Amino acid sequence: MNYYTGFFIDKPIGNNIFSHKERTQKSIYVAPLKNGTLDDVKIGNNIAFCEIEFDKEIKNEGLENFIKYDFNEKDIYIFDNHNHAFYFWVKSLKNKKFKKGIKLIHIDQHKDMREPEEYINNIDSMEEVFNYTNFKLNVGNFIKPALNIGIFSEVFIMDSLSSFSEKIDEEIVLDIDLDIFSKDMEYIDYDLKISKIRELINKSNVITIATSPFFINQEYAINVLKDIFKI
Repeated sequence: MNYYTGFFIDKPIGNNIFSHKERTQKSIYVAPLKNGTLDDVKIGNNIAFCEIEFDKEIKNEGLENFIKYDFNEKDIYIFDNHNHAFYFWVKSLKNKKFKKGIKLIHIDQHKDMREPEEYINNIDSMEEVFNYTNFKLNVGNFIKPALNIGIFSEVFIMDSLSSFSEKIDEEIVLDIDLDIFSKDMEYIDYDLKISKIRELINKSNVITIATSPFFINQEYAINVLKDIFKI
């Protein structure tokens, strides 16, 4: 069953919690999931992330659709806000795309290792996993629950020049935030990032990719995404 059918969150929960009291934009949109190609990854018309920064309300459109992209028999999930990775990790685990306890490689400008207010106790029900992902988690706290419940045994975070030189030999789950290509991260060579990501794609059957509105221009992020898969 596909729980991602497109809906709004108007309560101060999940990714809608940030600056909710101060904002005029009180709701955010979670896009539907569909099978597609990279050409189907498009910016939508609805606000997916809103935050106040330096007294300015910043409204960011998310993706028109989340995309399940089949590439070389790998499951690739492309979405906007990064917490959705948790749902797709569980979905892929249940589909036996990777073994429980595998290593997670997290490529991101941010570590996303904050503590959630509560941890999920089991992942038997995909409806419960969906609700937890969307209404309890946010873009900064979705990794520790995956470690806590044993989806992954460990996480290696690639957010620095030195980490991009790390040699990864084993099978992994690869998690990419395209904000690694933001202006703040330009001190790491673009081609180095692209080549390392391509190398790691070959070691993973499951790849989750966040376009991260608010943290990187979405048109640029989509162009980078297409560049990555020019393999």
